[in-house]
Amino acid sequence: MLELKGLSKTFGGVQAVRDVSLHMAAREVRGLIGPNGAGKTTLINLISGILAHNSGSLSLDGRSLDGKKADQRAGLGISRTFQNLRVFPNLSVAQNIDVGRYTAARAGRDTRALVEAAISEFDLTERLVEPAQSLSYGHQRRLEIVRALATGPKLLMLDEPAAGMNEKETEALGRSLAWVRGQSDTAIMVIDHDLKFIMSLCDEVTVMNMGAVIADGSPDEITKNPQVIDAYLGEDHEDAA
Repeated sequence: MLELKGLSKTFGGVQAVRDVSLHMAAREVRGLIGPNGAGKTTLINLISGILAHNSGSLSLDGRSLDGKKADQRAGLGISRTFQNLRVFPNLSVAQNIDVGRYTAARAGRDTRALVEAAISEFDLTERLVEPAQSLSYGHQRRLEIVRALATGPKLLMLDEPAAGMNEKETEALGRSLAWVRGQSDTAIMVIDHDLKFIMSLCDEVTVMNMGAVIADGSPDEITKNPQVIDAYLGEDHEDAA
């Protein structure tokens, strides 16, 4: 469904992403982990079209994304959330979600049933008329995800969705994301530093370090990979995971 071939990005003399190749299938949930500065957010910026890659190629359902801008990629089915909250604070919860619906409508996708179910699943039903800025931090995170789902994405990329959440909120988020998988063919790519969250949620985990992929495999394979342990997980990784 998603295919990256030799994707690279350089900022001046710094190579932020180096020769990254991977593919994802429909409904796959993939974790993207690594130390700070590994290139994870840069990679999803390249996939979403916020940044242009210097070399390599990427495609969605066999259709090239090379040269397409962020809004064009959104129309084709790529959606995301951001590391820093980006809700529209003065708009209501419903109006924030309608922004996503508009993208879907322009692309000819009907997301009404999915959105209505997601509003309930992500605990926003009683908050639709409230301004987004009045929500708790955790519910603003949830709103971002529902707004992204409202676009009807083939690929949903989440940049640290559990950041700032307590354990109970993180567990609830994991259940909701598992629910998304059961409701649609959407593939999900997740960046997060909460290893328990990543390892329990994801089918596959990709590990980056210094811009390059150093490992790719199941959660069990990743937690036992000596290179990953040395670069990121550390000796106490079993307790963390």
